Amino acid sequence: MASFNQVILIGNLTRDPELRVTPKGTALCTFGLAVNRSYKDESGNVREEVNFFDIESWGKQAEVISKFMTKGRPIFIQGRLRLDTWDDKTTGQKRNKIKIVLENFQFIGSREGGGTASSASAPTVNADEGIDQTAAPPPRPPVRAVIPPPPAAQGNIEEDVPF
Repeated sequence: MASFNQVILIGNLTRDPELRVTPKGTALCTFGLAVNRSYKDESGNVREEVNFFDIESWGKQAEVISKFMTKGRPIFIQGRLRLDTWDDKTTGQKRNKIKIVLENFQFIGSREGGGTASSASAPTVNADEGIDQTAAPPPRPPVRAVIPPPPAAQGNIEEDVPF
């Protein structure tokens, strides 16, 4: 049976990213993400619903996020859900929490936090490939089609057209 586990979110960081390093030297960055949704209720009033998610990123992605992101900044993330289960030390009860493990992300918005930036100016980070360090490519000149000259006159060509 096939299975699929993917989450795509755009939201704002609820706290500054926290960077830690495992004993083996792998970077781990955790942060919170708030995602808003506006809708109209039965009476026609606009309501806003906010959902909060815990995100964790690993490796080079963790380092980049901790370096460039701060509380309130918008980010596009793609990841997968993971269920963490543990025994609560104080109550002895089983506890669990769903986290999102980051696989790809894209910075959105400007450095100052206002406005939006084009996706070409922000680096894209992929879990499999690492950071795309290439700068935005220079703008291309407009494409001008080269139309070949018509063939030399060979009598009445229009008579050969079947329609």
